[in-house]
Amino acid sequence: MTLPRLLNRPLRMLCLVLALAGGCATTEDRDPRDPLEPMNRAIYRFNEVADEWVGVPVATAYRNVLHEQIRSRIRNFFANLGDLWIGVNDVLQGKFFDGFEDGMRFVFNSTFGLFGLHDVASDMGIEKRDEDFGQTLGRWGVGDGPYIILPILSSSTLRDTVGWGVDVFAGDPVTYFRPIALRNSAYGLRLVNRRADLLDAGKILEQAALDKYVFQRDAYFQRRR
Repeated sequence: MTLPRLLNRPLRMLCLVLALAGGCATTEDRDPRDPLEPMNRAIYRFNEVADEWVGVPVATAYRNVLHEQIRSRIRNFFANLGDLWIGVNDVLQGKFFDGFEDGMRFVFNSTFGLFGLHDVASDMGIEKRDEDFGQTLGRWGVGDGPYIILPILSSSTLRDTVGWGVDVFAGDPVTYFRPIALRNSAYGLRLVNRRADLLDAGKILEQAALDKYVFQRDAYFQRRR
């Protein structure tokens, strides 16, 4: 056996050991809340491409065409519809007074606020809350479960995904809009309006995060807590 081959064998062994060590380190460094990280990162990349090619251009054109006051009225309209289900979740979580206030928000905004176009309840000092069935499940002791990236919808957990299903199919008034074309148009309008509101936040994320996936995951868990 020649000298180069004798030298290459230890080098190959060293490279193999370093590769295995690197793989072990990657596994150990993986966030225990995110056991599905490889799959989640793939879906995250798909969402980024879809958002870059569809979401951002549509939301930008929407923001450029509609004045902020109009977008604000649309935001208030859908937020007012959401107050009904928020109130139900407050009650389910045992926060009865908050649930009562959420009901009052809906009544005042639907009447004096012209079907929710104006947020008169906030002007009256009635706080706007944000509760969903995923939070209710958490209040009942259900754990988060693994972190999940949903196509198009982005960050979630197993518990919050189940909660989201209940929110959409049971608690969202838009689900009951008829005809179906009206319902789908309302879904689309709400989604585009929400994405337009987040355009500036997306620019900050691009500039601030070394790993946008990790930044978004940690921000999601912090917000949910």
